[in-house]
Amino acid sequence: MGKWLFIAEKPSVAQEFARVLHVEGRRSDGYIESEDKIVTWCVGHLVTMSYPEKYDMKYKRWSMSTLPFLPSEFKYEIIPDVRKQFDIVSRLLARQDVERIYVCTDSGREGEYIYRLVEQMSDPGVAAKDRRRVWIDSQTEEEIRRGIAEARPLTEYDNLAASAYLRAKEDYLIGINFSRILTLRYGQGMTDFLGTKWSAVSAGRVMTCVLGMVVRREREIRSFVKTPFFRVLGRFETNSGLLEAEWHVSEGSAWEGSSALYKDNGFRKREDAETLLRCLEALEPQAGVVEKVEKKREKKAAPLLYNLAELQNDCSRIYKMSPDQTLAAAQELYEKKLTTYPRTDARVLSTAAAKEISGNLKGLTHYQPVAACAEAVLKGDAWKKIARSRYTNDKAITDHYAIIPTGSGLKSLSSLSRQTAAVYDEIVRRFLAIFYPPAEYDKMSLVIRTGNERFYASARTLVNPGYLAADERRKREEETVPGQAFGSLRKGQLLPVTDFQIKEGETTPPKRYTSGSMILAMENAGQLIEDESLREQIRGSGIGTSATRAEILKKLVKIKYLSLNKKTQVITPELFGEMVYDAVEVSIRPLLNPELTASWERGLTYVAEGTITPEEYMAKLNHFITVRVDAVKAMSDDGRIRELYRRDAAFYQKMPKAAPKKRERSRHGT
Repeated sequence: MGKWLFIAEKPSVAQEFARVLHVEGRRSDGYIESEDKIVTWCVGHLVTMSYPEKYDMKYKRWSMSTLPFLPSEFKYEIIPDVRKQFDIVSRLLARQDVERIYVCTDSGREGEYIYRLVEQMSDPGVAAKDRRRVWIDSQTEEEIRRGIAEARPLTEYDNLAASAYLRAKEDYLIGINFSRILTLRYGQGMTDFLGTKWSAVSAGRVMTCVLGMVVRREREIRSFVKTPFFRVLGRFETNSGLLEAEWHVSEGSAWEGSSALYKDNGFRKREDAETLLRCLEALEPQAGVVEKVEKKREKKAAPLLYNLAELQNDCSRIYKMSPDQTLAAAQELYEKKLTTYPRTDARVLSTAAAKEISGNLKGLTHYQPVAACAEAVLKGDAWKKIARSRYTNDKAITDHYAIIPTGSGLKSLSSLSRQTAAVYDEIVRRFLAIFYPPAEYDKMSLVIRTGNERFYASARTLVNPGYLAADERRKREEETVPGQAFGSLRKGQLLPVTDFQIKEGETTPPKRYTSGSMILAMENAGQLIEDESLREQIRGSGIGTSATRAEILKKLVKIKYLSLNKKTQVITPELFGEMVYDAVEVSIRPLLNPELTASWERGLTYVAEGTITPEEYMAKLNHFITVRVDAVKAMSDDGRIRELYRRDAAFYQKMPKAAPKKRERSRHGT
């Protein structure tokens, strides 16, 4: 009888598979072997795409004459630093006694790509063996066993592999062609302007688009002109104390249709607000009549579960963690079996997971901070109905369902850093919340008439915490301290006026992106697109993937395109980044636009679904690159671009050495 070979993505994951499979035999260098099973691992990527000079040495020197670079067949090579492990895995794949191969790399496009590259560079005979794909959502023993038992033939994932290859080819070609042509065209001008030794422009399918989002937002803030406005407030006496209400223009008002208004609740000039104030103060008696009292109960259901983008956004906002820190924490929690797979875009459960959810809840009864909540949920019946709720939707899941606690691995909690423990707690409480009823609020609104003018007031009071009981911090955020003395008001009641006053305000500029809000903006890139048909076409698609967005931001900061304030997580452009933006805008403007990047991402999804062929995708990509590279070659805009650099520099106190000193060769951009 032949042996079964299991290939994981990381050594730690391989060790867990070995434990579950009881592979306790001989431990060799790079794999573990028993009588009938072998467990080995990659160490992330073992194979990569070759530099252009491996095709022809003429490509080693950056020259416009060799662009565009569009090979008909792509070359790959083993990464030197991990050559030893590649040789081990390749040798195991080719062993005559290995009759079945279980691919256990991470369940997603990138994990698929990691294995396929290794197989591609190994013995051709491997493809004839029985190869099966293990697709799991967590590393608990039950999930690993299920994944192995239900492993499907690897060929069923060929479309996913095709989209993975295309994603890599796209990043590679865009990175090489656009980085080189932009550097050759604008690099020397940047060098002269900045006074550096060398300025290389690094361009990428996703990173250049993200740069564009940040620079555009910064320029919106710079050009923003504050507009003052003046509101009129009235304070009225009730049997419960003072009540403050705000004047709004209404039917019959002396200001109805006036051009002096700022929106419907203020004035552009103080003089007009003062005129209203004098009119109100001249009324007799100094009292308002309650014209309308409305009270209604509102319900607010628990939010959907965490996907990676939502988790990164919350951790940025609450704990000031960068996206890559949150991803690292989520990955650690996954590897320690505390949570499910982190690199997911879904915010719901699968039907299969919902049916087994009691196991997750039972495990959480041993997590002291929420033990009482978990026990209360289990005593109820909401968890039995979760498969029929809005929190379960198989159609909203591509690779993995939302990030939830497994209820396992609790012994590892003591080894977690404070930051990682906090991320775990956020995931747990978001999960428990879906089994609670909605939070309930009493919302009250009031209209008070004084003469022909009307004042409006409202208040919202939390009366039943519902799902907020699972999270005291969010409960405190949501609780509304009644600042309005509504008391037992009734229609027609007369309320004496204490006074009227003018309150000045001003419009505010758009907020800068934080690392967390940028991750969400990247995920929801479709919302930034004006064209309705295109926006609908790429709904659910975004810029980059849940697995890559954090690294893209990190790279942009590293190459001095963007600056990240570690305390606030606020993102701003660097001078060099703004100059690169200008160069791209005048030469390859579509690269800055989210619709292009998101539509490419959607195209990869179509390939994975089998809707379009890889050949169709590559033909469109090659055409785009050729047209844009040729256009940049023909440009002559040195004077214009230098004026743009001068304009940019005016917003920076000093001109930092922003560009790298050595020529950067982009293997593939993102």
